[in-house]
Amino acid sequence: MKRVAAIDCGTNSIRLLIADGGPVGLSDVRREMRVVRLGEGVDQTGRLAPAAIERTRLALVDYAECIRSLEATEVRMVATSASRDAANADEFRAVVRQVLEVEPEVITGLAEAELSFTGAVASLSGVAEPLLLADIGGGSTELVLGSATSPAASAPAQPAATAPSARAQPGPKVVAAHSMDVGCVRLTERHLHDDPPTEAQVQGALADLRVALQAAAADVPVSRAAAFVGVAGTVTTIAALALDLPAYDADAIHGSVIDYQQVAEVTGRLLGMRRAERAALPVMHPGRVDVIGGGALVLRTVMEFAGAREVIASEHDILDGIALSLLAR
Repeated sequence: MKRVAAIDCGTNSIRLLIADGGPVGLSDVRREMRVVRLGEGVDQTGRLAPAAIERTRLALVDYAECIRSLEATEVRMVATSASRDAANADEFRAVVRQVLEVEPEVITGLAEAELSFTGAVASLSGVAEPLLLADIGGGSTELVLGSATSPAASAPAQPAATAPSARAQPGPKVVAAHSMDVGCVRLTERHLHDDPPTEAQVQGALADLRVALQAAAADVPVSRAAAFVGVAGTVTTIAALALDLPAYDADAIHGSVIDYQQVAEVTGRLLGMRRAERAALPVMHPGRVDVIGGGALVLRTVMEFAGAREVIASEHDILDGIALSLLAR
């Protein structure tokens, strides 16, 4: 049995999964998440802030100790939107090499989309295909159209018109993908400055989103989707709120189906709350309090654009995709 460690470092959070490979896929040993806000201010400055790098380094020190103590034999760390955009990303990579003794992979948005799709669909069954997946992160949002059961593509995700031929082996297949530079942190920093945000600020965020979605539509034929799946903390938090859970419960959230009206109601409620009210919600992680309104806007607007009547929430995403890629080596 092979034990692997996957690390996903995004704009808002850094997460660790240590898992064993088995005949039915992944078996979790440890999952952890820290909100370090690595991408704080990147949209304005183009650089990773020293304080943000230090917050991330401290989390990595703890993760490295966890990996050693649980004896994972292979480690892969993937860094996404903030690290792609920052002019001083080399400083961050040097910190990672020093602490983890592995080279961090700063992947493209399309590679991020493929990993997210693979990780999400591996744990879902009975979902109509083709399915559209939205991975709403801090700095970017990936839209992916694909199948959970078709042969796996042999190369990173590309738009449908240029996707390579598939190998004849079972597994997820990405048909088309697009990465948009809009996420909960980026949208909040650009537009949602007041507490709560003004209607003008919300409209500015929506205009930004609609431009990004029009560009995405050139690559991803969203109208072909038979089902819509959402992953990452924005989606799971909104699902928890829609379900009126007394505390965050990953088992209750995973695979839950939330309709558009529920998403719209939760989004309106979050955008009308002050920070203290959002922080008091029993399912709210402290690191999402400031940015959950922006994330909810992304989810609601993507559903409107795709004509999705409901979203299936998945607790599994790019982190699981990274771990699966290690098991496949």
